[in-house]
Amino acid sequence: MSIEALRRTANERILILDGASGSEIQALGVTEDDLRGERFADHGRSLAGNNDLLILSKPDAVRHLHRSYLAVGADIITTNTFSSTTVAQREYGLDDPALVHDLNVAGARIAREMADDAEQADGRPRWVAGAIGPTNITLSLSPRVEDPAYRAITFRELAQAYREQIAGLVEGGADLLLVETVFDTLNAKAAIWAARRHAADTGRSTPLMISGTITDRSGRTLSGQTVGAFWQSTRHAAPLSIGLNCALGGAEMRPYVQELAGIADTLVCAYPNAGLPNALGGYDESPDHTAGIIGEFAESGFVNIVGGCCGTTPAHIEQIAAAVDGIAPRRFEERQARLQLSGLESFTLTDDVPFVNIGERTNITGSAKFRRLITNGDFGEALDVARQQVENGAQIIDVNMDEGL
Repeated sequence: MSIEALRRTANERILILDGASGSEIQALGVTEDDLRGERFADHGRSLAGNNDLLILSKPDAVRHLHRSYLAVGADIITTNTFSSTTVAQREYGLDDPALVHDLNVAGARIAREMADDAEQADGRPRWVAGAIGPTNITLSLSPRVEDPAYRAITFRELAQAYREQIAGLVEGGADLLLVETVFDTLNAKAAIWAARRHAADTGRSTPLMISGTITDRSGRTLSGQTVGAFWQSTRHAAPLSIGLNCALGGAEMRPYVQELAGIADTLVCAYPNAGLPNALGGYDESPDHTAGIIGEFAESGFVNIVGGCCGTTPAHIEQIAAAVDGIAPRRFEERQARLQLSGLESFTLTDDVPFVNIGERTNITGSAKFRRLITNGDFGEALDVARQQVENGAQIIDVNMDEGL
């Protein structure tokens, strides 16, 4: 189904995204033997919890999952590929690029088949979003307390893993790429780079949906960014939608959805958990309660796309669809041309800001010391140059790595 049709539909009404995959798969009573199937029967590591494998070992379970959400009103269904990268599959000993390719192609094809069947049945268009999870690593933070400079992976390695996943999803028929549950914006940037590289290599551009996760009531992602900074950091990707999902229930997510709705010049998507998890890690929020919260998002003019994350079921999605039915989607205006930057927080240069200090020593053409540090690969001390400028009052750091002059 064309993206032009999706944009037209989004201008007419609020679109419905599907709900959780993991909890619904658990409800089916899926065992590790089901996950293994014939292909992984003799694999030497535990595969418990690796639900993406159902795509290959028990595809009818995945078809049932998609069908259940389409039946209750989902316009967009997400592939069962949240962990289908070589990076995420490494902990299971399944980081074979060929396997990852098979998972993503088959996952997208199954979703495509179900979406097309639903459209043929009732004439209403449906779309498939290729789910791209954050993986179990972070580019911005060290997993070693004693070594804050250490990283478990490089940007290029993660970007290549995403590139492989995206190639499979597009080959399998995904209309969109959903970079979701973003707790580290640098991870998301790796996925954005991968999507752009795929588009450049193939001549086929697939629109992005980007969704971050606020990890607690501080209003920040795990890597420390506010909602405004997250948007400023990803806006260059020109996403079809920007949004929030996971970690919080709708009630706790509301102020951050409201903030995003006030600054984004694209569609806003919100799909919260069914409340906060209980002591056993389950979710107790009823479908009508979740729907009531999201219905208020719609009435307040915050959203264009809504759905559910952890703990939500087809019953939740059905009631959410009913709650937003007939409510006009959020309207937005094109952003004014202003200098807008982001670190952990966002910054917009307006007429109300009389003076800005810019630190310019992080410039390889203007600082012999900084050029020497970069040339020698001494990035820790180079970072100290930036830190010293901040301590001396710089509000913006100009990092210039261009030696081509």
